[in-house]
Amino acid sequence: MPERRSPFYSSIVALGATMGRVGGDFISAKYFEGIREEHLNTRANVGVQDLSTMGKMDIKGPDAEALVNYVVVNDVSKMRPGQVRYSTVCREDGGIMDDLTVFRLGDEHFMIVTGSVNRLKMLPWLKRHAEGRRAYITDITAAVAFPTIQGPRSREFLKSVMSEVDLDILKRWSFAKGRFNETEVLVSRTGVTGELGFELFVPADEAGVVYEAITSQGRDFGLKPYGVLAMFTLGLEKAYPAHGLDMDERRTPFHIGLDRFIKFDKGDFIGREALLKVRDEGVTEHWAGLVVEG
Repeated sequence: MPERRSPFYSSIVALGATMGRVGGDFISAKYFEGIREEHLNTRANVGVQDLSTMGKMDIKGPDAEALVNYVVVNDVSKMRPGQVRYSTVCREDGGIMDDLTVFRLGDEHFMIVTGSVNRLKMLPWLKRHAEGRRAYITDITAAVAFPTIQGPRSREFLKSVMSEVDLDILKRWSFAKGRFNETEVLVSRTGVTGELGFELFVPADEAGVVYEAITSQGRDFGLKPYGVLAMFTLGLEKAYPAHGLDMDERRTPFHIGLDRFIKFDKGDFIGREALLKVRDEGVTEHWAGLVVEG
């Protein structure tokens, strides 16, 4: 399988990252100075991670809403432009194909952000179920760089470099347009660390200058980069399950505690009958968290 490199690759290598295959055919940072140091700094100050390896699927057309609502278990029909929703995507038997976020860009326009590895199966899955619908899917993964800025000082830092957006009123699970220095970006109040945080959607051809600005202008706020291994420990500490580690196609949302995102009353969707059966019969195993007391 050929290597794919994110728009931030050169900048990240220059910072001394240990690289590896972390998302299908992509190469990205596994860690920088060490998992413990990166984890603790993101909890105390602010960290930046390159999530450009995650899939970005642009979906447009009169039937875009119907397609997305049929594929995910959550209900996107009540979303307004500027809102984000988390959901799982299930097979007909209820097994979890991916967990992802849905962005409503307009009345007939959505973007789905998939897992890095799962991008390779979600694109054909979406296209298969778009057949016969007036919905048009484009994989824009390579065109959009995706840095995530996480930590208690993330808002303070971004306010120093962003304009045309009020980060003080941007609510969790919402996004808006803004400018990072001179680059127009989408900024989303989302993340998987359990901290205050924001995710940026950056044109790939301007990604290099944006990443260099993040790392240089963020120093005064204690900003340091972190890799995918610290991302997993940060999420685990906050009981955020990760696909491929805590869930997969052998398990349903009921096994992982994600059934609260299933909206059975919205109408038909892939896996609905199987999930109703699991709901009624119960499960014999269940994902659980541990509280470490020492």
